[in-house]
Amino acid sequence: MKAMVYQGPGNRSWQEVPDPEIIDDTDAIVEVRAVTICGTDLHILKGDVPTVEPGRILGHEAVGTVVRTGAAVRTIAEGDRVLVSCITACGRCRYCRIGMFGQCLGGGGWILGHRVDGTQAEYLRVPFADTSTYKLPEGVADESALMLADILPTSYEVGVLNGKVGPGDTVVVVGAGPIGLSAILSARLFTPSHIVAVDLAPARLEAAKRFGADVVVGPGDDAAAAVAELTGGLGADTAIEAVGVPETFELCTRLVRPGGRVANVGVHGKPATLHLEDLWIKNVTITTGLVDTYSTPTLLDMIAAGRLDPTAFITHRFALEEMEAAYETFANAQDTGALKVVLTR
Repeated sequence: MKAMVYQGPGNRSWQEVPDPEIIDDTDAIVEVRAVTICGTDLHILKGDVPTVEPGRILGHEAVGTVVRTGAAVRTIAEGDRVLVSCITACGRCRYCRIGMFGQCLGGGGWILGHRVDGTQAEYLRVPFADTSTYKLPEGVADESALMLADILPTSYEVGVLNGKVGPGDTVVVVGAGPIGLSAILSARLFTPSHIVAVDLAPARLEAAKRFGADVVVGPGDDAAAAVAELTGGLGADTAIEAVGVPETFELCTRLVRPGGRVANVGVHGKPATLHLEDLWIKNVTITTGLVDTYSTPTLLDMIAAGRLDPTAFITHRFALEEMEAAYETFANAQDTGALKVVLTR
């Protein structure tokens, strides 16, 4: 089969690799129907995730058809159409038992495209298939379901829920890429008074308006002044960091009001300064997190009921064998306007 293989920092190739095989009784083999590329894949290619070894198949998001299952798999069967989650869960360890699947101690967590071969391939092996896939209802399209593999639950759980967004709040989202836009979309479910999007790219600020931001702050604008004007000088109730660089994290801590929350979602490759000399007296709560995907069934129900439409994220479509072109398009989003690319069989 063909797959996108990481060859070390700055190097990748769409190449022939062996077909995956059942290793454990809890595994399933899935034929990929639709797959996407994540900003985390770009972080890996930059060398920001040194735990990913050369030779690893990239990717952690897919929709596919089950073609084979191990002897212990009970909830899915050959022919089922499934969402493959970015988080794998053993379902038995201490963390899985409390819904913190991202911290799984039993061999799961974020492993696809990280510690085991991932989804950007014609076929993949899914460990712990019963607790790491979601059978899809007939009315949910592959492309819609694919947005639930990572970006929507990530922004919803790590940004909106950790940030405790509530009715009437002022919410600032710093970074209007796919994760930031997901945070805007899911924050709207809680009817905040204002959603402010901060980004350097005019195209992404236009996208933020389409997704529900009512105030946008671009290059040359004063984010603190904009938030102060909306809040009578208090600051934001919740500031969501959706980039993953020191400057944007530190900006969030300056934009939040006393008693407010900073919810960090971005993947950081460098240290950021925590200005406790300013924050200690302000009763500010700072949260971080890897997505657990406990919200995936809820979000899937909302899509099936027509209450949530994530297809607006998709700006470019490719055939699966056009993986190299898809990476070029996604990696150069400032020029191409790419939000999410989808590759289909």
